[in-house]
Amino acid sequence: MSTAHEVMTRDTSEHNWSADPYADALRAGRGPLFLRRSDGWLLPLDVERWCGRADAVDRQVLDRCEGAVLDVGCGPGRMVTELAARGRTTLGVDVSEAAVAHTLGLGGPALRRSVFEPLPGEGRWNTALLLDENLGIGGDPRALLHRLAQLLVPGGLLIVETVPADVDERADVRIVRGTDTRGATGPAFPWARLGTPALLRYARPLGWRAVDQWSAGGRCFASLRSRSANSRAAPPNSAAVISSHRVRKPSADSPVADS
Repeated sequence: MSTAHEVMTRDTSEHNWSADPYADALRAGRGPLFLRRSDGWLLPLDVERWCGRADAVDRQVLDRCEGAVLDVGCGPGRMVTELAARGRTTLGVDVSEAAVAHTLGLGGPALRRSVFEPLPGEGRWNTALLLDENLGIGGDPRALLHRLAQLLVPGGLLIVETVPADVDERADVRIVRGTDTRGATGPAFPWARLGTPALLRYARPLGWRAVDQWSAGGRCFASLRSRSANSRAAPPNSAAVISSHRVRKPSADSPVADS
């Protein structure tokens, strides 16, 4: 795995970079790529790891998953692809056309869609994944956690990757290529960064119950369960979660999936 310094200093002159640095990085399979705040602060994004196969830490996370798994912000699809290879019912969702195309190209099921838009199998997913900085989606942790509770079965499992520090911050950020301010820059969007203590502070009032916390490979994780229902409804049939929402391979004109 490359170090942050190696990613920052690596020559990128051979690439024909476009106005979408994230899409370019996924196509190349590497950075340098960063989230940049308005004050110039930079967060390195681990594109090489995201575009690779699920590593040992990833597989430990997947071993904890239950039933049908929804990967929110699936990126280039390493987790979805690994789950599909294990024969698990799974779906990745991401707003990036390039990310969804990459996932579909690997044989993983994915939809180009925001988590806040209607999704297949709402209320019937057994596990949701929120990894690789994706706890920041939308810049509003309460809204995101509320939405995830709607997507899961009562008592469903949420596995979250958190910042390895007691951090609770929100800011408008841009995805940028490299550290040069003249490099390719994407549009600004709201983002959040939370450590595990902050995650739990937001989650508990919404009915989430902490299950476990652990760290591996320099990464931190927490698992939570959504509020259980009082009804005695029959358990969900995970095999039918997305049976009527089959994805198709991307075409040259539309590299996304049918909903």
